[in-house]
Amino acid sequence: MNTMNQSKSLFKGAFILTIAAILTKILSAFYRIPFQNIVGDIGFYIYQQVYPFYGMAIVLATTGFPVVISKLYAEQRETGNDSKSRLLLLVAFVFLQVVGIICFLVLYIGAKGIANWMNDPQLAILLRVVSIVFLTFPLVSILRGYYQGIGNMVPTALSQVGEQSVRVLTILFLSYLFMQKGYSLYLVGGGAMFGSITGSIVAAVILFMFLLVRKEWKEVKPEQRMSQNSWTEVKGIVKALIFQGLMICLSGMLMIFIQLADSLTLYPLLVAGGMEADLAKSMKGIFDRGQPLIQLGTVAATSMALTLVPLISRARLAEKSDELHDKVQLALKVSTVIGLGASAGLWAIIEQTNTMLFENQWGSSVLGVLGFVILFTSIISTVIAIMQGLGSLLFPAFAVVVSFPLKYSLNSIFIPLYGTMGAAISSLLSLGLVSCLLFLKFRKMTIRPLFDWHFIRIVLMAAVLLVLFLKGYIVVTDYVVNLFVLHRLGAAMQALSAVGLGGLLFLLVIIRGNVFREEELALFPFGSKLIHLIARKDRR
Repeated sequence: MNTMNQSKSLFKGAFILTIAAILTKILSAFYRIPFQNIVGDIGFYIYQQVYPFYGMAIVLATTGFPVVISKLYAEQRETGNDSKSRLLLLVAFVFLQVVGIICFLVLYIGAKGIANWMNDPQLAILLRVVSIVFLTFPLVSILRGYYQGIGNMVPTALSQVGEQSVRVLTILFLSYLFMQKGYSLYLVGGGAMFGSITGSIVAAVILFMFLLVRKEWKEVKPEQRMSQNSWTEVKGIVKALIFQGLMICLSGMLMIFIQLADSLTLYPLLVAGGMEADLAKSMKGIFDRGQPLIQLGTVAATSMALTLVPLISRARLAEKSDELHDKVQLALKVSTVIGLGASAGLWAIIEQTNTMLFENQWGSSVLGVLGFVILFTSIISTVIAIMQGLGSLLFPAFAVVVSFPLKYSLNSIFIPLYGTMGAAISSLLSLGLVSCLLFLKFRKMTIRPLFDWHFIRIVLMAAVLLVLFLKGYIVVTDYVVNLFVLHRLGAAMQALSAVGLGGLLFLLVIIRGNVFREEELALFPFGSKLIHLIARKDRR
């Protein structure tokens, strides 16, 4: 009975964190749309140039280190050694504080050098603002790790949602206020980056409130001289933080590395190719419109797939090889199906989507190609999560780190030739190579085939039918839009209705094509309704 309760508690906690992660990612994607509408493409360029550095701080505070700290803390609690539990939190805090101070100093002192590397010295002030976040992440990481270690996921979830909500409100409020006052776009960008500080402070306050209200401060308060004669334990903790925490953190930075390579190369290479500075900034800002589209598409594709990861871990621990393979295969099928559907669908209606969200069609051809990043990131994120669930931490981190030099090198080749389209192509090539690396390793871990030809044939057919339907639908509805001269409103009506109708068609082809078995559909939201779409002859 106790084991069953622990299992229920585990899945409840995983569900809470999954919902919080989805909400924060949706907020992170959506705010960029009104923000771009407020500051324009050049203002968006300024913000996006510095965003990867904030993204690194968020990964450090949200994924790797809290996960490892929670795992170690839970192990110490099971032994009943209260002193070692406190020692763990103290050592982890000191270690992360050192890491935070080093990152802060590198970014603050090196702001001018990094800004010059980006060929835009005025970005230095934004880099210095965002560097402050590295001083706050250790405290947030420790408290999240503590609460996850005692099995209480609510403080972590609320702190994540609260952090993102306050950050988004700060960004939109200050950017609107500064634009109204006529401040420079770089000062507006600095104000927007200030949101990262307010968000991290709110996260820390929420976590501290739980400590105070529940009177749990004594549980984490360090004891005097407790680190004396404990060097073996201290070294073990630091080793775990470095080799486990850092590996998980690096595995979560795939799109951050891709964006960082673009920040360092795209604008400088456009200018070096003879493009006027303001036009190059605007082109980079238009290219960055793809980020919220990628984020939203990836969230949709991975949210269901990643909910299967606890089931995969449970099957591995129970040594049920057949169940393990089925759940791994299902997670990959879900991420592939939704990732390809989202990518193909976005490509088909990119002009209407671009106009609906960003007021005009500029850069639509580039954004359409860039949309296929959704497919790759969906598959990569799922594979990495599964590999981590199977106990492999080093290789996923290695594959993700490789993406940065790959993308950087490919940018230097393709951007001088094709401009921003070259940057989109290099993103797809980089992620394609990372996918191949991961699958080569993954195949050795799973032995049995992951996909059959039936699956590949039906999914490709569904994607082709989706594109043909959406292109035809846009042609037909263009007559109505042009007749009433609706422009942005008409584009919104076209895009939203196309998403609904195209999604239904794609789903129908996938289910009727028996891509998913009846018992697999039962695991999905509204699964009992989806089962009715299966042809009667194929139902059990």
